[in-house]
Amino acid sequence: MQTTKIVVVLAVIAAIAAFFALDFDQYFTLAHFKSQQAAIEAFYRDNVALTIGAFAAIYIVMAALSLPGAAVLTLVGGAIFGLLWGTIIVSFASTIGATLAFLLARFVFRDAVQKRFRKQMRPINEGVRRDGALYLFMLRLVPAFPFWVINLVMALTPMKALAFFIVSQIGMLPGTIVYVNAGTQIAGIETVGGILSPELIGAFILLAIFPFIARGIVRVIKSYRAFRGWKKPKHFDRNVVVIGAGSAGLVCAYIAATVRAKVSLIEKNEMGGDCLNTGCVPSKALIRSGKFLSHVRRHREFGVAQAEAQPEFAGIMERIHRVIAKIAPHDSVERFEGLGVDVIQGEARITGPWSVEVNGRVLTTRHIIVATGARPFVPPIPGIEEVGYYTSDTIWGRTDPPGRMVVLGGGPIGSELSQAFQRVGAEVTQCEFADHLLPLEDREVGEMIQDRLRADGVAVRTSHKVVRFAVEDGEKVAYAEPGDGEQETVRLPFDTLLVAVGRKPNVEGFGLEDVGVAINDAGRIEVDDYLQTRVPTIYACGDGVGQYQFTHTSAHEAWHATVNALFGKLKRFKVSYDIMPHVTFTDPEVARVGLSEAEADAEGIDYQVTRYDLAELDRAIADEEDFGMVKILTESGKDRIIGATIVGDHAGELLAELTLAMKHGIGLNKILGTIHAYPTLAEANKFAAGEWKKANVSERALRLLERFNNWTRGPERKGGSAQPSRQ
Repeated sequence: MQTTKIVVVLAVIAAIAAFFALDFDQYFTLAHFKSQQAAIEAFYRDNVALTIGAFAAIYIVMAALSLPGAAVLTLVGGAIFGLLWGTIIVSFASTIGATLAFLLARFVFRDAVQKRFRKQMRPINEGVRRDGALYLFMLRLVPAFPFWVINLVMALTPMKALAFFIVSQIGMLPGTIVYVNAGTQIAGIETVGGILSPELIGAFILLAIFPFIARGIVRVIKSYRAFRGWKKPKHFDRNVVVIGAGSAGLVCAYIAATVRAKVSLIEKNEMGGDCLNTGCVPSKALIRSGKFLSHVRRHREFGVAQAEAQPEFAGIMERIHRVIAKIAPHDSVERFEGLGVDVIQGEARITGPWSVEVNGRVLTTRHIIVATGARPFVPPIPGIEEVGYYTSDTIWGRTDPPGRMVVLGGGPIGSELSQAFQRVGAEVTQCEFADHLLPLEDREVGEMIQDRLRADGVAVRTSHKVVRFAVEDGEKVAYAEPGDGEQETVRLPFDTLLVAVGRKPNVEGFGLEDVGVAINDAGRIEVDDYLQTRVPTIYACGDGVGQYQFTHTSAHEAWHATVNALFGKLKRFKVSYDIMPHVTFTDPEVARVGLSEAEADAEGIDYQVTRYDLAELDRAIADEEDFGMVKILTESGKDRIIGATIVGDHAGELLAELTLAMKHGIGLNKILGTIHAYPTLAEANKFAAGEWKKANVSERALRLLERFNNWTRGPERKGGSAQPSRQ
């Protein structure tokens, strides 16, 4: 198969090379056609079938090999055959040629591209399977897109050849008509004045505005499909209704109210969502208490002879709720009503593209934004209901000490809570199926964190999968199987089970399925680059949409969803996740932006790794926190940052500078040239830039500098150094 592909590629290259080497391209210019127009038309009158067949064959070959000249041939087709027959001949010839190019590219490239760029192709494949025909139709409608590019790109996807042929035939037809019609006008030009004929001007005006017409047609088709069977209200109560008052929903409502839109915000539980009540805020408050206790236990490192502290679990939990209560006014009903938001406590249900029902009322609205968040995923492990469990949502209601605690999950949530609960008095066993904690980070990062958790007393069991739970003689027990398959199943007695294996989007039970909003294979709400669902009036943002379930991501998406919903007819903004920082708040923290090494390897990127160990940083040494590193990935031979990972105290704060640098294209040279205050942790970024500079300095330049410095000292004297003397 590989040999056949090589032969095919060589044959195509040879054909294209011969085309240019033999100057065949000179025959596919409008000037050449004009010089031969009379002879060609005479031949056509005497040999109709032969002319049509030869023209079609030439067109098919040109399109199949993506050779230049198709546009001229289309004009020639109009000139020779007229509008009707020219359109028919060119339409079928161009589609057959495009399909041959499609099949050729698929045979040669698809398997290799799909294998090499599996991660990048996955969402593209999903989109093509779902809406591939519509994508292709839109591209074919717009002549500005080179058709050979479309043929190649579609060949790399799962699109079926028959669908490609049919959609291409239909999609290219309007543009073909415009070009063929222009050809009929060009064929009649005899003088310079003829160029300004109304018919020709009209043909090219139509060609120029056709892409805009095409986009409008596609939008009308999509809207018709989405709104079919629904009756649009004559009047709307609101500009936008936001469902969910978590991180995303609050930002949506705030923005809408700021621009004086009439907005309703519906929440069935507590304002602030999981971030305030069960996620970011309570977990960070717990982590802070745990860190204080860890510092007391380390008192001798700080030169303190005696220090003692006993955790009071009920008091720690009381503090957590005190912190929540102190922050809660920022997200309160009163605050948002003061901003002009109509806050409704109740359970929403979408009853149509323009309507939401809540508390027996039906609200009509121009747009709906779904910001319903996510909830902890609980795996269906046998016996889990029998032993009972907590999640990151429910653990905060507990006031008695957890005792022996099993934590399922080695991701950010599981690792943060394992360490924090261990520090406040629990005896934690953490089970993770992967072979290192934080599986989405590089192995060395995960291993650094698991070493620190073990130093805190956490029994970290990586490569272990909990397969069942049981209650034996009144004792709760978990059974975990080692991943190597060689060791025996491990029996883990426990008092408290905490499940932290990920979160599942909230997408059911409030009407999305009734109005035609699609849910993708990952269980998330399907949206486009503007966060618009298949129903044009409904947008979505937050944990129910993105693969990045962070509060700051939700806010980022919320801005785009709200602005696009309210002002999309004037200007739309694509949401981008290219530079999305995230932090795991273990001790030490893990902060990353951009690519990890594993991701860069998977994408086949040629990169350079620069590492600076915090053991060398003065401030980290003074703080007794000289553990961790700054690791920066740059393009090979360049200082442009493509990824950065920081492990260390306050890593999340240090990451901001590198995130800014990536966002605005600031390279390591400029970071190195920026003054950083001494002694600070932020100097680590500058020193990392210095490590990059040392590794990339030119040896040739250094040799030249050495020679220059030697020259400036003057010639060496025999017998040793010359002594200065007074004349």
